[in-house]
Amino acid sequence: MNLPLPLLKLIATNCHSKWKPFSRMLSSSLPSPALLLQIPTLFKTSVLQILPLGSLGTKLNGYACKDAANITADDFFFQGLAKPGAPSIPTAASVQKIPGLNTLGVSMTRVDFAPGGLNPPHTHPRATEISFLLEGELDVGFVTTSNVLISKTMKKGEVFVFPRGLVHYQKNNGDKPAAALGAFNSQLPGTQSIAATLFAATPEVPDNVLTKAFQIGTKEVDKIKSRLAPKKTD
Repeated sequence: MNLPLPLLKLIATNCHSKWKPFSRMLSSSLPSPALLLQIPTLFKTSVLQILPLGSLGTKLNGYACKDAANITADDFFFQGLAKPGAPSIPTAASVQKIPGLNTLGVSMTRVDFAPGGLNPPHTHPRATEISFLLEGELDVGFVTTSNVLISKTMKKGEVFVFPRGLVHYQKNNGDKPAAALGAFNSQLPGTQSIAATLFAATPEVPDNVLTKAFQIGTKEVDKIKSRLAPKKTD
């Protein structure tokens, strides 16, 4: 495991008493060869000893450390993927829902599709996604940095990979519902929808940027913005 020196210092100093001796050894900007030999042994320590869940004051990845004695099974449990969600709305099983995922670098999502349903073009800036089709059929694809579309029709039980950061989509062109599970190599992969990012940002992206980028008029920009604007609730 290759971790940067500042992170090693942070963990050793704050997250568990057994790691405190390493904080002194890491105080030098040039750790000794003896210390480097001990780092693999250090990382054999149970992840539960540094699990960032609670409020010991130190945060890793934005989440505070929790004492191992206070960890429960619920910190590693989530029921949200067991049932279908709203059509085309991803249900995420990330560190925001499963605190025990923090520092582990994995998460999942589920998307259910009505016939004709679409998970519109989007990216995950912090992770690659591997998608497994639970039910139905999906037309899926991503666009490379060379502007080449890589696409496939997925059937039940098949897998497709969306590389990190690349724009991709999922579309149900069939007449039956479909459902897909996605797994990520990040505890919080992030999602950036292309259309919403450009046409529903706050503050707004200037119209003259959008008209020139998409070669459309101001009226078309306004029409797209009105369709993507968040719906007002009473």
